[in-house]
Amino acid sequence: MIDKIEGIILSSQDYGETSKILNIITKEYGIIGVIAKGCKALKSPLRSYTDKLTYGYFYMHYKKDKLSILNNVDVIDNFKNVKKDITKISYASYLLELCGQVVKHSYKDGVYDILISSLIKLNEGYDPLVIMNIVELKYLDYLGVMPILDACCKCGKTSSICTLSSYAGGYLCNDCRTSEKIVSDKTIKLIRMFYYVDISKISKLEVSNEVKFEINAFLDDYYDRYTGLYLKSKNFIKNLNKVKAVE
Repeated sequence: MIDKIEGIILSSQDYGETSKILNIITKEYGIIGVIAKGCKALKSPLRSYTDKLTYGYFYMHYKKDKLSILNNVDVIDNFKNVKKDITKISYASYLLELCGQVVKHSYKDGVYDILISSLIKLNEGYDPLVIMNIVELKYLDYLGVMPILDACCKCGKTSSICTLSSYAGGYLCNDCRTSEKIVSDKTIKLIRMFYYVDISKISKLEVSNEVKFEINAFLDDYYDRYTGLYLKSKNFIKNLNKVKAVE
């Protein structure tokens, strides 16, 4: 029996001279391993469908907890715009790697859809840093370390919120703030909106550089403090942004 399974290729590795093993995150089963036999051969019908970021319906002989065997692929989107831009492909690679780590921790409804929606928005040309931060914030919930963004994380007061603190764990009010740098009002409002927004429904995304920097700096530090995730693809993005800042 051949199963039709929706998914996207997270990574692949060569297997023998002509085959590949694909790690595919699927809507139904989380991450599964699939062997694409002979896909590296020039005449193989699978040749162009076994690269990272291929999103589609994978027809396979599905075997739980074993390598499944790929038969065919119907591509939904191959994210052409992402693949031809070094910045976009860097962010997309990070989102794939991050999603893979989140799935290992907890695969619940929403994880897969957040990934797909974010890649579609990258492909449509939306700001990759903002899209990445929205995904990072949402995934903190699945990792079990969501910051407090509806009240001061120390006293619980909902008024006079003046900054974000990764050390404290979220919002801080004027009374509880000590030496933390004050962030803009827009940063305080937008980071909360990032958590609630449906990525698939975003049609306009205008965020100032100041706000982007403040939100990204908070999330970078928060991930370092609480998630235990140190991903090579994120380091590449940080270095890429440093180069751009110098240019």
